[in-house]
Formats: sequence, C-alpha cells, structure tokens
Amino acid sequence: MTYLDYSTTTPVSPNALDTFTKVSKEYLGLDSMSNDMGIKCKRLLDEATKEISNMFNVMESEIIYTSSGTEANNLALIGVALANYKKGKHIIVSKLEHPSIYGICNYLESLGFEISYVNNDEDGLIIFDDLKKLIREDTILVSISAVNYETGVRQPLKMLRQIIKKENDQTLFHSDLTQAIGKTSISFRDIDLGSVSAHKFYGPKGVGFLYKNNLVKITPLMYGGNKQSKNNPNGVSLPLIASMKEALKSALKDCEKREKYISLLNERIVSKLEGMEGIVINKTKYSIPHILSISFNNIVASELASMLAKKDIYVSTNKEQEISTGVMAIYNKVDRSKSCMRISLSHLTKVLEINRFLEVFEIEYNKLNNLISG
Repeated sequence: MTYLDYSTTTPVSPNALDTFTKVSKEYLGLDSMSNDMGIKCKRLLDEATKEISNMFNVMESEIIYTSSGTEANNLALIGVALANYKKGKHIIVSKLEHPSIYGICNYLESLGFEISYVNNDEDGLIIFDDLKKLIREDTILVSISAVNYETGVRQPLKMLRQIIKKENDQTLFHSDLTQAIGKTSISFRDIDLGSVSAHKFYGPKGVGFLYKNNLVKITPLMYGGNKQSKNNPNGVSLPLIASMKEALKSALKDCEKREKYISLLNERIVSKLEGMEGIVINKTKYSIPHILSISFNNIVASELASMLAKKDIYVSTNKEQEISTGVMAIYNKVDRSKSCMRISLSHLTKVLEINRFLEVFEIEYNKLNNLISG
C-alpha cells in the first residue's frame, strides 16, 4: 500500500500502541474511583497530563481532554461565546478553516452572534490591516487555524495575537492546531485557546485536548459530573491519553529533521506534476511541505483518486463539484476549487512510494484525459 493521506489520519506509532495495550491491561479502574486502583489510575493520569503540559510549557490545569479536535473546537468557540455574550456577540474567523469551524459558526449565528470573515492575500496569509479593521469593541473571539488542512498554508500566530490584543485586549484568540502539531513548531503562548487531535500525529483516534489559558472563562457544553473538570465533565480514557502522550513525545522530538526530509519528497512530486498539462499546484511560500494540493483542469479529482485506490494508492479529494474552501480563499477561481486532490506526506513516506505514485498517477491521469478528449 502507498498511503499519501496522512493529513486525514496517521497510523498509531508503535510506542503509542504499546502504551495503549499496556495501560488497558494494567489499569482497569477509573481515575475517579476512591479505592487503590482508582488512586493508581489517577496517578498515571496526572503524570501524563504533567508531561503533556511540560511539552508545551503550560500549566496542567490548562489541558482539557476531549474526544477529538472537533469537540475541542466546539468547546472553544461555543464555550467562549456563551461565557462572554454580555460583552459582545461578534466573532471573526478566516476563510481557511476546517468545516467544523464553519458548522459551529452557523450554529452561533442562529443564536444571534455575528460572524465576520477576515480576508487573506494571494499567498494565503491573513491580511493584517483587514483583521485590524474587523476587530471591534464587541469582538469577543478570533479563530484562525495555524495550518490550513487543504493547502498547508501556515499563519503567523504570534503576529496575529499581537494585532488582536493591540486592537482589543479583551478579544480572545483561538487556533485550530490539528494540522500543525508534530509538523511545525507551535507556541501555546501565542494563543488563548488551541485545539489538538491525537490521530493527526500518530496517536490513537478518539482523543485530543483543548488548551485553554487559565485566565479564559468558558461555559461547559455538558453537565452531570465532575470526572475531569468543570469545563468538561466527561470521564477520560486513560489508555488513550497515555497513548497520546507517547505519540506527542515522538512527534515533537524530531519535528525539524522530519520536515527537511518531507520537503524533499514534496519537491520531487511538484517537479513532476507541474510539468503535466492540465494540472496546477496549489502551493504558496507559506505552505508546509507535509500538505500538497493540486487542481485539475479537465478531469474530476475523485475519479482519479478511485483509480489510484484500485492500485492501492491513497490520497484525498473533495467531492465532485464541491468547492475546496482553502483553494477558493487563495485563488478565487471556482473551476480550480472544484477538482482538487490533496497529497499529504510523512516521515514514514519512502522515496520508492513517491516514485510508484508518480508512475501510476501519470498512467491513470492520461487514461482519464484521453477518455475525455476522445
């Protein structure tokens, strides 16, 4: 199998998988239990939380465990909105967000909140002056993803925070970090809230967390217990959290070294595809190498992806006629945004896999092109 869809999900690393199995076998209780088993589980949970907080130089109490990045996004945006609506009902987001953010914004609009969309330039970077103009006295939150999930464009979080706080020091700054953690360096001190998902950095599915600065107040989305914290009363999965911690350790350790290798793979693909008729590369100088988006002028991307899958090669595409919001936000061309393919790379990706992908890709692409032209 040639797997080139790491931005959708990653395989669980051996260390993380071993940890999940070990903890599942040896820690049978819940951290909320008052007996010796509960105390043992609580101790392991606290140790894992301490390690995770140390990795990002934050306090343990600033880590709120969730089941996914989407849950973290919901807790951040809706939680902030409900806790701060008396101060204002204005929220700013970018045009380069994950669909989960836009779904939340639609819900908040139904509650009477006003959503503004900040513009970006031709390289995908947020336009600083536009952000300044949008921030008002009643702006309670700005949410901008660290790395766009379709084009890989990375935003300068530190600079964005400085702009936000200068215009209104009461406005909170949230970032969806799911495509950034383990791929590029991130400082949690550049944001007030950040969403993280373990399965994006070789951890297990079903666990993530929300970083929330202790000075930030949010309204919980669920009630009926206090097993984790007042912000999220859900019970936690100790095996998943311990496994996520191990995955994080590995992902952060060799981040820069891995990025250099992945850059070479990215360049190899681009040098081949940019010379093929009917293909355009959706890449800017701010795109991280792990994510490569391409658009087709004459074929349907999902049809080509299906043909590749039959050859045991896996990439991701938008659905037929579905607009790729990330590509549309940068290039503002409907046709370019309707037939997109994302190739996402990893340190696990081998040069031989890239060679095979390029060979099969060219054959199958030409088949489709000939069918259409014929």
